[in-house]
Amino acid sequence: MRFTPHSTGLLKMHLAVLLFGFTAILGNLIELSAIMIVWWRVLITSISLLFFISFGKKLLLIKRKYLLRFCGIGVIIGLHWICFFGAVKWANSSVALICMATTALFTALIEPYINRTTISKLEVFTGAIIIPGMILLVSATSLELRWGFIPGILAAVFASLFAILNKKYIHEADYFSITFLELTSATIFISIMLPMLFLFSEDTQFFPPGLYDWIYLLVLALLCTTLAHVLALSALKEITAFNSNLIINLEPLYGILMAIFLLKEHQDLSSGFYLGSIIILIVIFVYSPLKKRWSL
Repeated sequence: MRFTPHSTGLLKMHLAVLLFGFTAILGNLIELSAIMIVWWRVLITSISLLFFISFGKKLLLIKRKYLLRFCGIGVIIGLHWICFFGAVKWANSSVALICMATTALFTALIEPYINRTTISKLEVFTGAIIIPGMILLVSATSLELRWGFIPGILAAVFASLFAILNKKYIHEADYFSITFLELTSATIFISIMLPMLFLFSEDTQFFPPGLYDWIYLLVLALLCTTLAHVLALSALKEITAFNSNLIINLEPLYGILMAIFLLKEHQDLSSGFYLGSIIILIVIFVYSPLKKRWSL
């Protein structure tokens, strides 16, 4: 079977999204705080990417203004991951992932302000429809898990921001250099925040406590971050934004299914949670085709 650039791009994006969905499972398994998981993740990933950018030589080809922009995007990525793993720790993987399902809607609302276009009536209407699903989700979730929705929604907002900005500047550098710059700046940003963690938090565990935690961290960094991030950026050059958004919408579905089979999280969540999840996922999947048809 011969693969075209388009089909190769689709395959890359599906694999990237599957790996992204697995991060929630690993976050649940690693015995560290959210901020320490992210710090180790971006540190290991940044080091691994040095091999792909000729140990920094490729960075000299990027204009200074874009270097700074990619570093700024990296800070947003760091905030996104802290919030995402915060949702995993405060609630569970399924709650964090279904919050991420709202990323496409936040993108639809935020992108017009960044790219200076008008917000469509379809996007406002779609955003309104998703509210009952979120209300059902929260009401069907136990009190101790509801706190996870706060960092989860913030994670979705930050995810929409860096997705919009990455798409805008994707052609200004090769994707290995972009990923290195973003994750290195995230490492520096979180390193600056670490003293605050040790000053105000009781959870000051710095090193992963066991062998399995180290293994999970390496999988998280090298497969679910380095490989997944590069695959996603590479795919953006081979497929349309419509195809990309449609596949990205599968992340919560992939992740929740893995959480059910690997972590048995369905035992902690009611049928109302999954009903609300289905409503949100249907809205998200229907939105992309409607948007494409609306623009014709």
